Amino acid sequence: MFPADPMTIDSLLEPMGLAAGPAVPTREWRELYAALDGQAVAAIHPHYEASVREFQTAGRPIVGSAPVGYHGTKAWLEAIGAACGIAEDRIEAAKAACLPKIADALAAAPITGRIVMSGYEGSELLVARLLVESGATVCYVGTACPKTPWSEPDRLWLEARGVRVVYRASLESDVQAIDEFGPDLAIGTTPVVQKAKELAIPGLYFTNLISARPLMGAAGAGSLASVINNAIDNKARFDAMREFFDGVGEGYAAGIWQQVPEDRPAFRKKQRRKLDKLRERAAAGTTQDLG
Repeated sequence: MFPADPMTIDSLLEPMGLAAGPAVPTREWRELYAALDGQAVAAIHPHYEASVREFQTAGRPIVGSAPVGYHGTKAWLEAIGAACGIAEDRIEAAKAACLPKIADALAAAPITGRIVMSGYEGSELLVARLLVESGATVCYVGTACPKTPWSEPDRLWLEARGVRVVYRASLESDVQAIDEFGPDLAIGTTPVVQKAKELAIPGLYFTNLISARPLMGAAGAGSLASVINNAIDNKARFDAMREFFDGVGEGYAAGIWQQVPEDRPAFRKKQRRKLDKLRERAAAGTTQDLG
């Protein structure tokens, strides 16, 4: 079991007679031995590939994705049950115990609006699934993490619903998504949120405000709606601020001037060439006047 809320996981597994083992990577080697006693491994964080290889060497089956949202929880319970050889009636009992609660939580906390999202935590695809099941239109998901077999169920599910998924996403790709889709909300890193706010689009920091929230089970199903909807509802404030600061300029002309500075791209290009040559000579261990 990779990092997750063990109490939530235990409550989902209990009807099948299963329980969550130690979270891996472990803090102590003794815990690793206990983890190797497990029947199956839930690769909830799909990017711990070195840990997965150890379990594969030990002959343990690996289950990707996570119990997020209605569809994600249903598929995950079925996969865990099959990997552990659980009887079909007990798998159905586990689904019956949690899926109605998740459906109710999603219905009680709907999200509306177009969203683009990016991050580097590794849970971006799971968050996107939860947003889609909550009613949001997710146009783009960029993750700094690589593509692995353990996130493949999430990618396929998202792309089947029109979401563009980009692994090893660059800042340029994330910013381009904002320009392309014109979302009601952008979720991402500091420069992504900064770009959105420059365009008067509400933005939320993925690491601070999204990834730390519960995602699994019924508690996770309703955990994002409040912060997401509040951010989207702040659009009018961004429009007011943009109107207030209109005319102060940007880039080389940022600020309030009696006479707006003249853009000199040729001068910037010349200075950039000088700096590039200085760096090259410094790397070669020589210096020379470049005036």
